[in-house]
Amino acid sequence: MAPITGPLSGTDKATVAEALQGALVDLVDLSLVAKQAHWNVVGPHFRSIHLQLDELVAIAREHADTIAERAVALGVNPDGRSATVAGNTAIHQPENGWIEDGKVIATMTDILEGVGKRLRERIAATEEADPVTQDLLIAVAQDVEKQHWMFQAQR
Repeated sequence: MAPITGPLSGTDKATVAEALQGALVDLVDLSLVAKQAHWNVVGPHFRSIHLQLDELVAIAREHADTIAERAVALGVNPDGRSATVAGNTAIHQPENGWIEDGKVIATMTDILEGVGKRLRERIAATEEADPVTQDLLIAVAQDVEKQHWMFQAQR
């Protein structure tokens, strides 16, 4: 069977592959961490945060799929396996057990800030290598930064 090929090669392909894989790891872990917080949030603002976390999970999962499919279209194998995500994530993991609503807000604000920063680095890295990938990363950053604002506003 012939592998999938794409329009990029050499350094451009390697740069874009690294950016897409990093974004995929961030998004997969973001969806897992947000779902963990969704299940364990407690406090007077439980309901609104519980629902907001579900919205964040949906956004992260949708973007993860788009990012992974972009990698495939370029002839790059995306790796969203749990071992890969666990071994490469830069996302701080929340504590186990019940998490007070204020702590969830602070944790998610910090996590989203970090994901947004790394997305901006990937946007800069892909500017010359592949503007199409850069465009996708910009769309992801837009949603991540909006979620960051929405969590941060509750502090």
